[in-house]
Amino acid sequence: MELPNTPTSLVFGVNGERFELSHVDPSTTLLQFLRTRTRFKSVKLGCGEGGCGACVVLISRYDPVLEQVEDFTANSCLTLLCSIHGCSITTSEGIGNSKEGFHPIHERFAGFHATQCGFCTPGMCVSLFGTLLNAEKSDRAEPPDGFSKVTVSEAEKAIAGNLCRCTGYRPIADVCKSFAADVDMEDLGFNSFWKKGENRDLKVSRLPRYDRNQLSSRFPTFLKEIKQDVFLASEKHSWHRPISLTQLQSLLKSNNSNGSRIKVVVSNTGMGYYKDKEDYDKYIDLRGISELSKIRKDRTGIEIGAAVTISKAIEVLREDIRGDFLSDYVMILEKIADHMSKVASGFIRNTASVGGNLVMAQRNNFPSDIAVILLAVDATVHIMTGTQFEWLTLEEFLERPPLGLESVLLSIKIPSLELNQNESSQPRNRFLFETYRASPRPLGNALPYLNAAFMVKVFPCKDSGGTLIDTCRLSFGVYGSKHAIRAKKVEELLAGKPLCASVLYDAVNLITATIESQDDNVLTAYRSSLAAGFIFQFFNPLIESPERISNGYLNGSDNHPFADDFELKVSQKKTPHDKVSTLLISGKQVLEAGREYHPVGEPIVKSGAAQQASGEAVFVDDIPSPSNCLHGAYIYSAKPLARVRSIKLTPELQLDGVRDIISSKDIPNGGENIGCKTIFGIEPLFAEENARCVGDRLAFVVADTQKVADKAANSAIVDYDTENLEPPILSVEDAVERSSFFEVPPFLDPEHVGDISKGMAEAEHKILSAEMKLGSQYYFYMETQTALAVPDEDNCITVYSSSQCPEYVHSTIARCLGIPENNVRVITRRVGGGFGGKALKSIPIATSCALAAHKLQRPVRMYLNRKTDMIMAGGRHPMKITYSVGFKNDGKITALELQILINAGIYVDVSAMYPDHIVFALKKYNWGALAFDIKVCRTNHPSRSAMRCPGEVQGSFIAEAILENVAATLSMGVDSVRSINLHTHESLQFFYQNSSGEPYEYTLPSIWSKIAVSSNYDQRAKMVKEFNRINSWKKRGISRVPVVNQVTLRPTPGKVNIFSDGSVVVEVGGIEIGQGLWTKVRQMAAYGLSAVQCEGTEGLFDKVRVVQSDTVSMIQGGFTAGSTTSESSCEAVRLSCNILVERLKPLKEKLQEEMGSINWETLILQAYMRAVNLSASSLYTPGNDGYLNYGAAVSEVEIDLLNGETRFLQTDIIYDCGQSLNPAVDLGQIEGAFVQGLGFFMLEEYETNLDGLVLQDGTWNYKIPTVDTIPMQFNVQVFNSGHHQHRVLSSKASGEPPLVLAASIHCATRAAVKEARKQILSWSNQEGEDSTFELGVPATMPVVKELCGLDIVQRYLKWKMTNK
Repeated sequence: MELPNTPTSLVFGVNGERFELSHVDPSTTLLQFLRTRTRFKSVKLGCGEGGCGACVVLISRYDPVLEQVEDFTANSCLTLLCSIHGCSITTSEGIGNSKEGFHPIHERFAGFHATQCGFCTPGMCVSLFGTLLNAEKSDRAEPPDGFSKVTVSEAEKAIAGNLCRCTGYRPIADVCKSFAADVDMEDLGFNSFWKKGENRDLKVSRLPRYDRNQLSSRFPTFLKEIKQDVFLASEKHSWHRPISLTQLQSLLKSNNSNGSRIKVVVSNTGMGYYKDKEDYDKYIDLRGISELSKIRKDRTGIEIGAAVTISKAIEVLREDIRGDFLSDYVMILEKIADHMSKVASGFIRNTASVGGNLVMAQRNNFPSDIAVILLAVDATVHIMTGTQFEWLTLEEFLERPPLGLESVLLSIKIPSLELNQNESSQPRNRFLFETYRASPRPLGNALPYLNAAFMVKVFPCKDSGGTLIDTCRLSFGVYGSKHAIRAKKVEELLAGKPLCASVLYDAVNLITATIESQDDNVLTAYRSSLAAGFIFQFFNPLIESPERISNGYLNGSDNHPFADDFELKVSQKKTPHDKVSTLLISGKQVLEAGREYHPVGEPIVKSGAAQQASGEAVFVDDIPSPSNCLHGAYIYSAKPLARVRSIKLTPELQLDGVRDIISSKDIPNGGENIGCKTIFGIEPLFAEENARCVGDRLAFVVADTQKVADKAANSAIVDYDTENLEPPILSVEDAVERSSFFEVPPFLDPEHVGDISKGMAEAEHKILSAEMKLGSQYYFYMETQTALAVPDEDNCITVYSSSQCPEYVHSTIARCLGIPENNVRVITRRVGGGFGGKALKSIPIATSCALAAHKLQRPVRMYLNRKTDMIMAGGRHPMKITYSVGFKNDGKITALELQILINAGIYVDVSAMYPDHIVFALKKYNWGALAFDIKVCRTNHPSRSAMRCPGEVQGSFIAEAILENVAATLSMGVDSVRSINLHTHESLQFFYQNSSGEPYEYTLPSIWSKIAVSSNYDQRAKMVKEFNRINSWKKRGISRVPVVNQVTLRPTPGKVNIFSDGSVVVEVGGIEIGQGLWTKVRQMAAYGLSAVQCEGTEGLFDKVRVVQSDTVSMIQGGFTAGSTTSESSCEAVRLSCNILVERLKPLKEKLQEEMGSINWETLILQAYMRAVNLSASSLYTPGNDGYLNYGAAVSEVEIDLLNGETRFLQTDIIYDCGQSLNPAVDLGQIEGAFVQGLGFFMLEEYETNLDGLVLQDGTWNYKIPTVDTIPMQFNVQVFNSGHHQHRVLSSKASGEPPLVLAASIHCATRAAVKEARKQILSWSNQEGEDSTFELGVPATMPVVKELCGLDIVQRYLKWKMTNK
């Protein structure tokens, strides 16, 4: 068949609208098209590498042969636009919207309080929608009315690949579960639909109704007639979709002759890992070739076409094929499918091909799971090179030199098993198969540290009653080597031998050596230890109870076959689908609504929640580009300290849409090189002569598109020179040696407490000069830094900025451009996650855009790519702590002395506040006396900035770690040491002075007792002890931790305007960053205005709108930070309402005399006619010293001694919100903060290399919590304590303090590790415990495993052999 040579058009639909394009750059992604060429903005750019789910869309494709529509979710950031020819795309707006009515998914996201900043929510909604849609196509029983066919377990996993940084996931999981037919309604958390105690039927009736029948008729008819073959050509590029192997051969052949750069694609998901560095002339889409998409089954095995998606392969492998093959083979296929279901995430598996995965492994050494599991089953591959075809074993394929472009992988075959079953004298032999994967996320969406797959043929040994190994194939993914390998020496060692402890011991030692010789990574020792664990897990049960080889499954719970120490209630005879970790997250939420200040105190749904879910809420990057708009990207330093001699772009990019390179030389006369400013100092916008850290801004490339700007910035050639420069300061130790410190102003220098020498003299024990270190953490706001600057008449400029402090953006731009502040206007509507990272760090972004726009007199915008954002962000402050502590025999501390070195980076930012914050948090316990020497070190690292709970999380953790050490030294329970060192109100006053409040406000002692009761702490501590006694390979720990956190309020403005129809518009200084500020402000405005006491004021809440922050309209806006901006904004609004009520009251009384009664609308209309001023503003200036927040948490964890994995079993929190302004919003803040803290303590590594370059620079290597890494049982009580006249309607902050409670998870992990170390000692025939050890932060799997013993398997087997 001939190749088409006349170009066709690309035709597709988006939300039912038809698009036809004749000229397309084939490198354009669907995301780029949707965001720049359509009105649909729900599809967000979060990472650009398929790792966050913010860009997920539903793709629907019609099959004319089967007359069926295939629906699947996919990442639009990786999907190439040309590949969706003939497809229908559905975004969150297409599911439902404010004009046509929201979908029940959107309404439930709102009603379950499952959206905060809202940036990730549309992607979540589409992921869930896709799951519901495909469940309805199954042949399961009809569900009850209003429910879907989806199961609870599937519903929770629907969002397993979606990231959220705000909510903590628990309410999102509830939304998903609410659609499942098998849901327990009691298990669904707090929501706005039903009240406590209502029965099941009533609850179901109150949920926004889900109609399954509405799902079917969505595919547009205009797409059903489209021809599938597509050929697109422009001057530079072409896109081909051959429909036969012959066509493919001729395309590849023509390429060989003319040397064009070619890209062969199936779904382009590989670009998420291997970013395209060059442009291609020709794209060849393999999905049109039917041979590559077929799956063939016969008695020789299953052959899977190379273009078959991973999801499709999983589905086929799980099909009921028991009749066709031996049961062992069926079991193997099911386990392969289970393992594949943990590769990447659902929306990647839906498009990524099995062949593409293997080719990446062969060509680029991609750490492929699929290669490892197929290597173990002796898979073969079919290759076409030119016109030659050949079959190779997968092993031969992987060991060949990287495939050239002329070679194409056609299919993969999993051969069936051949068992010699004829000779009746032969004992029954079996195949055993298992796969392993040690990964930071149980459900996938994370590369494993190590994976393996073992296929072993065994038969019972008549003489010994044991097990004889006939043959085995053991494959491992070794990431230091080129690709997956077989452990052949171990295979040879085991073959033909009866299994016993000594043989297993030899095998374990051999595999450890094998992995170490292949791996060249910092994690080598951990990986070889994992390999030993995998081998042990597989073979040990065959020694301990060979009768457990039943049906090819090794019986044992959770993949851990240890007959002697696991109650083997679970037999893996059940199909292994049930074995995939089911989540089933649940939790109880206890909160009280306040009635006193209606509607303040009520758990009202977050304002705009449904619009956020449908994607109609507008973020900065959603604002349509003005005409002539340019896009910017930073060229940043790759050296920690160097002279910058020149910056050049590669010649081809200079021509291709780059308009200018802006640097410090472009700052106008009268302007300043200022990127941001605080009371502590100034940070330059661009480096002038010397770059002072990796990530220092050198210049700003301005181009026609963001893609060209990013490309130009990435390929810029910077000429550096380090001659005669001192070496950079790259550690706090260097800073001390060279006296490189930032000054802390006297008013922020904390004071010592008590007499340290007296305290030390009273001590009966001392720990002297103990050390610990704390690392950094990246904000991972879902929306990266972004701004849009539009020049205006008369030297004015308007800037749209995603910032927590527009006022500071405003003044910095004016100073940089050398224009008066009344020429600048900064507008911020909402921020897609901030956590402190959108405060000072947002200022240079907006200023760079403003400078470029000012110079070029054209609008300029920038959306920082995730990698650059991560390199420049700085994040949380790392620290080195040295402490000496004195204490009594009962654990009571008498004195604590600390030296703390804070790595602040190159510019001061807000680092000078840190000593104060750290000390305030440290004071949570009564230390008797407290002395410290805290130095803020200036280093050549990117400047660190405030991140949620800045200083407090470190100070609070330091306190916990010290008490852990004291308890270990005394061999006491750490809980009793915590209890004895809690403050009395008297000691609280001594440590906190004016902030301590009245005795009745000190609620911590009662919370401490309450949490023990509500979490059943004492009983569970006993159960943990018993669990640890009977389990050798898993250990549990439980811990209770308090928080005492001081917050202060800042001056905040507010303005209230009433329109003639009675509707109200409110402006405040505070910015909505997801914390529910607008919602609380609306409640306060309704409460404040209702004091006029006329009819109709009870419905005022719905008449109030809060509008975006505008620095020209509302000055002195200040910072949105420190957890208190919501309450101070509310107070400013209340003061403004009071003014309006005072103005309206005389008129109301007069009208009442005339008319008898009067409603709100009439009153306002009359006020307009009588020229009453209906606009009022005020600046709230708090007069006190702030106040203290209290709370406590109990967490229980379980660690796996073989791989270091920690499972978070349960967390209970009680947190004092005073009289909460909105308990639903505060609940969300508590849960979200806690989970962000869990990330800091357990998961998120944000390290730098020796030059200070960040090593974790994307979703592939930076792992924030996901739905499968939060506490499985998550109980929160929002505790409403008493009234207080000095606080805003007696409320308290909730945004930051709960984050420090996540230390309870870390402390519980430490308790479990302590038990593991005790266990190891017993295997070495030593009694006692080894409890003084340092558990690092974050306590990742390698950290935990190392403390549990990298050689634990060898020790156990040695002990076993000597104690037969």
